[in-house]
Amino acid sequence: MFIIDLDYIVPLEELDQHMAAHVKFLKKYYKKNVFVASGRKVPRTGGIILALADSEDAVHRIMSEDPFTKHELAEYSVTHFLTSQYHPDLKQLLNM
Repeated sequence: MFIIDLDYIVPLEELDQHMAAHVKFLKKYYKKNVFVASGRKVPRTGGIILALADSEDAVHRIMSEDPFTKHELAEYSVTHFLTSQYHPDLKQLLNM
């Protein structure tokens, strides 16, 4: 599992102009069962995406498609972690 931590680097007004395209990007990877959860940070300085991928390189390739990355609206970091404990309802998702 990977935690993708986005930090906005432009004013929210500029970022919001690309929000529809960003949501379309997110939906694409939810349909591919890569993204597990996503949302805004509080306060709204960025966002978090939980992802299932084969490698960190795969995550970087995916994130290169994000309009926030393409238009240099946000920077992101990736943290890889091994899931050792989880809620029982996530078992099917994590055993894909």
